Amino acid sequence: MSQKKSYKQYTKEFKEEAVSLVRDQGYSVPEAAKSLGISANMLYKWKEKIEAQLENQVLAEDERAELKRLRKENKELRMEKEILKKASAFFAKEMK
Repeated sequence: MSQKKSYKQYTKEFKEEAVSLVRDQGYSVPEAAKSLGISANMLYKWKEKIEAQLENQVLAEDERAELKRLRKENKELRMEKEILKKASAFFAKEMK
């Protein structure tokens, strides 16, 4: 049997504080990562994500959920429109 690997979960606040060490307090990413006991690659990813959010390049979770919902609704409405278009053409032929 293989064991399921469990990963440590970090809070949003912890991630923000870790990135703050690099952005605001002048630590290098490897220094900050070592002092926090995390990998430098993880801290680089957190930093990149937070900076992208600050530049409004990434949608917030609620915006992402709304976009997903609207895309689904749009797809359904397009399908309904096509069905109605075909039905109206069908009934128009029968009326003649």
